[in-house]
Amino acid sequence: MVRKFKNEDLDKVLEIWLNVNINAHSFIDKNYYINNFNYVKEALLSANIFVYEENNEILGFIGLNDSYVEGIFVKENSQNKGIGAILINYIKNLYDNLTLKVYKKNIKAINFYKKQNFIVLKENLDEDTSEIEYIMEHKRL
Repeated sequence: MVRKFKNEDLDKVLEIWLNVNINAHSFIDKNYYINNFNYVKEALLSANIFVYEENNEILGFIGLNDSYVEGIFVKENSQNKGIGAILINYIKNLYDNLTLKVYKKNIKAINFYKKQNFIVLKENLDEDTSEIEYIMEHKRL
């Protein structure tokens, strides 16, 4: 089930955020994520977050800043079970337009977003990581 984030979810959400980023972005030094941990911790408290929970366990979450998707994160052992699609469809019902950035090398994520009817608008250089990222958008019909 999808529900609104509660402050007591923070530690679990941060654990998922860190593990998923390190595993999904092997082309980026893991210290980038470790060094940004405290920044993300603060940012999460002001973001609009929805978690996916099953049997009182958080298996994934989606974070937004207005209609910008900061990210979708699903625990490794819960991936490819439709949780990401459930989360993205949940917010598609809340927003007419959504945008996000995804690293060009993260083919799995790009394919996921394309399946969810996001389109690539342009390429951009992430100056923090020196990696190319796509800016993608979804518009409700």
